[in-house]
Amino acid sequence: MSEPATVLIPGWMHEHARDMLRSQFNLIEIPDCDLEAHLTAQQRAAIRGVACYTTIDQNFIDALPNLEIVANYGVGYERVDAAYARTRNVVVTNTPDVLNEEVADLTLGLLISVVREIPKAAAFVRNGEWKTSSFPHSRLTLRNRTVGIYGMGRIGRCIARRVEAFGLPVAYHSRRPAEGVDYAYFPTLLELASAVDVLISIVPGGPATEKTVNAEVLSALGSEGVFINVGRGSVVDEDALISALRTGTIAAAGIDVIVDEPNVPEEMLALDNLTVLPHIGSASVSTRTAMADLVARNIISWFQEGAAITPVP
Repeated sequence: MSEPATVLIPGWMHEHARDMLRSQFNLIEIPDCDLEAHLTAQQRAAIRGVACYTTIDQNFIDALPNLEIVANYGVGYERVDAAYARTRNVVVTNTPDVLNEEVADLTLGLLISVVREIPKAAAFVRNGEWKTSSFPHSRLTLRNRTVGIYGMGRIGRCIARRVEAFGLPVAYHSRRPAEGVDYAYFPTLLELASAVDVLISIVPGGPATEKTVNAEVLSALGSEGVFINVGRGSVVDEDALISALRTGTIAAAGIDVIVDEPNVPEEMLALDNLTVLPHIGSASVSTRTAMADLVARNIISWFQEGAAITPVP
């Protein structure tokens, strides 16, 4: 009977994934990504798999000469240098699909909260103000709006189905038209923003999308416009967003992600037409456990079947 493979967890990992991997492999856990500080050369040579929720760069990959697979906890994998991993014949996996519906639910909840001012209304009751006055009518509504989705991937499609259920038309922009989708497609983000009055961003981070939601796009969205971001904070020019909300260039925004998490700029916190959530798109117990399960199953499948379940493109 062959020895179990050695798998490394650098830093935090969901306990469910830890338990699954511990039962199948020789598991090494270290507090961070400083391999030389925590591991001997012999240990580094033994490691064939990594389960992670952290940055995996070229130096990290080079330090593990027999690495075969990196299983990332999360659908976004911009912190893993997948392109370099491919040159080393290292498979990189992520956790798509298991979180799609949860993120889509949160997206619509955030949109409704922003438009109908639900957080303000709840605070109005808790502060005892309802006893002496009526809550002001919400200025905004979802009625008679068109929703634009920036990114028609798996989660984008889930969001679109929910938007349709609210009786609202859907349009979208992505790198190319999505197969099997009948929604109106716009070849540029600026054209999409000009055609809609709700813009939902669900694209991944990285250089290709950095600050693509900029002052010009927000201006095109218009004074009745609502912006929602549940993708990555890096997609937004935060200074431009703050300015647009201050000046009434757009009406309101709701964001679940920021550039420098968890350090929310004070200028954002001062805006009463901005709702900021602490990156909770997929943060239910059941969904996060399912994500952890997929992390572990990718590694188990690789060493038992010779193929990962959800390798990244």
